[in-house]
Amino acid sequence: MLSLRSHTRVDIRIVVQFAIFTRALSLVLQAALNAIIPDHEADAFSPPRTVKPRLLDYTTDVLLGGLGRWDAEHFLFIAEHGYVYEHNFAFFPLFPLVLYSVASTLLWPLSPFLTLHGRLLLAVAIANTTLFVLSAVALFGLSCAVLQDRSLALLSSLIYCLTPANVFMLSGYSETLFAALTFGGLWFLEKGFTLRACLFLCLATGARANGLVNAGFLLYLPLQRSLAQACVLSKGSVWHSRCHYYIVAALRYSLTSALCITVVVLPFGLFQLYGYYTFCRPTVTQEQVPDVLLNLADKKGYRVPDEAAPTPSWCLMRIPILYSYIQDVYWDVGFLRYFKLKQIPNFLLALPIATLSVMALYMYIKANPLFCLHLGLGKSAKKGKEGKPPANFYSSKVFVYIVHCFSLLIFGIFCMHVQVLTRFLASSSPVVYWISGHVLLCNEPSLLEEKHFAYGKPQDNLKQCCIHSYLVSINNPITQLLMHWNTCSFRTRCILGYFVSYWLLGLVLHCNFLPWT
Repeated sequence: MLSLRSHTRVDIRIVVQFAIFTRALSLVLQAALNAIIPDHEADAFSPPRTVKPRLLDYTTDVLLGGLGRWDAEHFLFIAEHGYVYEHNFAFFPLFPLVLYSVASTLLWPLSPFLTLHGRLLLAVAIANTTLFVLSAVALFGLSCAVLQDRSLALLSSLIYCLTPANVFMLSGYSETLFAALTFGGLWFLEKGFTLRACLFLCLATGARANGLVNAGFLLYLPLQRSLAQACVLSKGSVWHSRCHYYIVAALRYSLTSALCITVVVLPFGLFQLYGYYTFCRPTVTQEQVPDVLLNLADKKGYRVPDEAAPTPSWCLMRIPILYSYIQDVYWDVGFLRYFKLKQIPNFLLALPIATLSVMALYMYIKANPLFCLHLGLGKSAKKGKEGKPPANFYSSKVFVYIVHCFSLLIFGIFCMHVQVLTRFLASSSPVVYWISGHVLLCNEPSLLEEKHFAYGKPQDNLKQCCIHSYLVSINNPITQLLMHWNTCSFRTRCILGYFVSYWLLGLVLHCNFLPWT
């Protein structure tokens, strides 16, 4: 047990160091690429600055301006001004609240030299770097709990550090916050800490709307445990005693699941209620909106709260949900709306992550057909050594994550802008990283060896210590494969090539207002 804990600490250290290394490298590259490549003049949300720049604003914009492109402008605007325009309500409030909290507390001493917008950009770099490291550790813990395989858990977490959604995990988007809360909540749920899991998954819904889908885990995993517990307790009992065990388990499950689902759905409901009272029962007039923002609304046709204006059409719906209205009217999101010939390039961009998801589904069903047929509520058909369930990607615990991933995939393909699928799945489902790690382990036997990580003694000299830390951060199975590219199998090259190319291309394109996933 002591040896296992020691190995786990080492693995976590490796994940943390590699996560920090990739974040630091991403920040340096985005600054360099943003300086070298001229920005494209995109037709994107670009609010005017309402405050004169201060001493360090120009420097901050040069170094971190790439973090505020595309939808990041919405999050920064909301953190600075609140929900001024109707379409701002497509972006959930937890991430802007985190940014504002960091900018107004931790970075408050810089206020004489930086405007609030400048501090918010700096807050993006600090918050998302911290949250990314935490999400990598949470993914490692979740992977260990589900897969029961240290090698695969470590490899999956290291692959996550090279996520194809890298630029969205780095810039002012809510993906990193959502990933940290989702992976952390599922880790707690796997460990049996249901209340903590509910809290984390509740906060995840406050960060992104697809957090609602996480409620499925709170329905399925407790049901699985309740059935297993009832089966154990009822063994050797007469039939009426067995009925008693199952009835008690059913009542307990119904009550706890209803409470947990309510908690997870609550942030979405409260946010829609806030939107309803902001626009359907407004108590402000246009004169209370700053002139510069009001001019932008007039120019672009943005709706602002105004008690003198006509009631918006969505307020008259039977169930007035502002989020659905915005997705429909502003972003043209809906079933099969993206199935057009001109969108073929975007479908091709999403093809790699869709392929990984389908591959995971196919391989898992092929390995456990009867288990999948019983919806994962029976005994695993495939046994490992000593008659125990397999402790790897084919573990019985993986079933619900496969279903979750495939559900997101289907919804993303048919009901969303399909290029968003990459960051949508990469920040929501661990299956993308598990299947990638599983394929690498199957094709690279050397990864199973114990191992590559010679830490040595700490160095006395500061320079030697820095060099030592740098070498440790890049010496892991993934970097070893990249450095021995010529000896890797074709499948390994495909997976690593996909992750590294999207990791880099996102920084090149997105940070210069060029279209990306």
